[in-house]
Amino acid sequence: MTTQTITDIAARMDNGVKTYGEGDAAVHALNGATAEFGRGRFTAIMGPSGSGKSTMLHCLAGLDTLTSGAAYIGDVDLATLKDKDLTLLRRERVGFIFQSFNLIPTLDAQENIVLPLTIAGEKPDTDWYNQIIEILGISDRLDHLPAELSGGQQQRVAAARALVSKPAIIFADEPSGNLDSKSGAELLAFMRRAVKEFEQTIVMVTHDPNTAAYADRVIFLEDGVFVDEMHDPTPDAILDRLKQLGA
Repeated sequence: MTTQTITDIAARMDNGVKTYGEGDAAVHALNGATAEFGRGRFTAIMGPSGSGKSTMLHCLAGLDTLTSGAAYIGDVDLATLKDKDLTLLRRERVGFIFQSFNLIPTLDAQENIVLPLTIAGEKPDTDWYNQIIEILGISDRLDHLPAELSGGQQQRVAAARALVSKPAIIFADEPSGNLDSKSGAELLAFMRRAVKEFEQTIVMVTHDPNTAAYADRVIFLEDGVFVDEMHDPTPDAILDRLKQLGA
């Protein structure tokens, strides 16, 4: 992996091991994974089913804990934080876009978008909020409940929620997985724009070469270990590499 200075790294994992179960029943989802994720970069994580992609993402984001090794957001070792401090760090520095939109059904789109700030007792930066809403094309849906929105609109609301607090890093787990091809392409194009124009940092898990090709860099995971990386990827090049991994 390319070595970067600490100030250029938004997140990293050092020799990450995650084991579920014990003894003969133990499953090693991560088996010594080491990687760095640069600031202002869009990185995709790929690999065969069961290679540890989502486990790795969840451990980096502080949603799960490593069995051994270390996961950092910036220069903060997540394992050193108490639950309250970890919750605060996630709220202040991390955004999430998941395949399941995780919107609160009783709140309208606008309330869902600003929810992380509301919980923190803060208000959004009006200019930034308006820019996000305009780019995502949901300005006319803000007073609608999630059930009144299409899947693509719900995912755009979730993306706006992830960005509204200007997080240091966004973690995305199959963000376009539940969307039709048009809505998925629009979301990914916005994520690409957020990196290029707003210097956002995004780490995304995906199984789809076309989705991964929106990233600046793809890293490949096999049996819980990073085995390769690709810069300026294309769908064909990604697919060829995945075939070698048996994905």
